[in-house]
Amino acid sequence: MALMSTTATDARVHELPEVADPSRVAPKDARALSRLFFDQLAVLEEGTAEHSYARNTLIEMNMSLVRFAAGRFRGRGAEEMEDIVQVGMIGLIKAIDRFDLSREAEFTSFAIPYIVGEIKRFFRDTTWAVHVPRRLQEARVHLARATEELRSRLGRTPTVKELSELMSLPEDEVREARLAANGYNSSSLDATISGSEDGESALQDFIGAQDVALELVEDFHALAPLLCELDDRDRQIIHMRFVEELTQAQIGERLGVSQMHVSRLLSRTLARLREGMLTQD
Repeated sequence: MALMSTTATDARVHELPEVADPSRVAPKDARALSRLFFDQLAVLEEGTAEHSYARNTLIEMNMSLVRFAAGRFRGRGAEEMEDIVQVGMIGLIKAIDRFDLSREAEFTSFAIPYIVGEIKRFFRDTTWAVHVPRRLQEARVHLARATEELRSRLGRTPTVKELSELMSLPEDEVREARLAANGYNSSSLDATISGSEDGESALQDFIGAQDVALELVEDFHALAPLLCELDDRDRQIIHMRFVEELTQAQIGERLGVSQMHVSRLLSRTLARLREGMLTQD
């Protein structure tokens, strides 16, 4: 691996090695080099050539993490696998931009959840007509297999009880999986309903009122990983304030701190969450 020196721009900045071909660095070497580049990325001024070089080198050196994560979804078409890798790269870039060496955690452990999460969102958004929890997506596959097996064996459509026994699931979960399966395919709201009296009625004419809170679903989904990044105390404060709906004074009593201190902690945490939400957008 050919290494050349680059010029430091700040007294705090050490000379970074120039990696001839970052994408071909072995994973073991990439781990050691990544720590060096992350250390300097934290003190380099954003927008400078040195900062861009450090960031781009980190991306290329850790592409093997994307290929490793994408391998979990092997078995799909070659064209789709290329899309999966591209989506995984978005997760890698997000992980690089959010990683902090002070966490004393390996970048590999930090990055993989970001990469896999981005890939899973890709499948959620491109294969399901509506968002369905992962456990129900998996249950739908098992339900389809169990239904086909029992239909062949019984010569009729199986009952919920029969499916429940074969799948070793409670009947309520079988019903829930059946309902969730409806979210896999969609029909246009403008589609004409056959058999209507005037012959021109559309599906949207039979849909109920618009749910004004529906947009909150995406907000909650985007907020969840940001909440996971908070420390235990900040998460506890958020829970007490917005789930238990306690006042700041009541929170202070529980934590043994002043109401003023709770107010400062809450303001800081909300600002961090707000910034994270805006960055995702």
